[in-house]
Amino acid sequence: MPSSNTQEEIMEYSQLVKEAIKAKNHSYSPYSKFKVGAALLTKSGKVYLGANIENIAYSPSNCAERTAFFKAVFDGEKEFEAIAVAGGLDDDNTDYCYPCGVCRQVMLEFCDPETFKFISVKDKENYKEYFLKEIIPFGFGPGSIK
Repeated sequence: MPSSNTQEEIMEYSQLVKEAIKAKNHSYSPYSKFKVGAALLTKSGKVYLGANIENIAYSPSNCAERTAFFKAVFDGEKEFEAIAVAGGLDDDNTDYCYPCGVCRQVMLEFCDPETFKFISVKDKENYKEYFLKEIIPFGFGPGSIK
């Protein structure tokens, strides 16, 4: 069940949603034609964009979420607040977009499942917010080995 939105959260995340939709323009998806854009908000207030990058062999492909996370981590960021993800065939957002299992695992590596928000975007006005723990229940993260 998506978490409820306060008016303040809706205003705060609406710009992140727009950035995720714009990030789709950087997608390299000649095979699936499924463009995905992500906008990752750090706790310091910076936003990192990512897009999916396909490869003909598929397994060397990289998802938009991981592209954004890896760019941020490379820049020294390791504390994150939220990520918005928009996707669809070509330029359409056909439905809400959710992360694959590998991306969920990357999020769990760097994010507190109790507070990190995942925002699934259908369009600028329609998006759903979830806590990370809701999209990866019983996840295995760094806290699992302490």
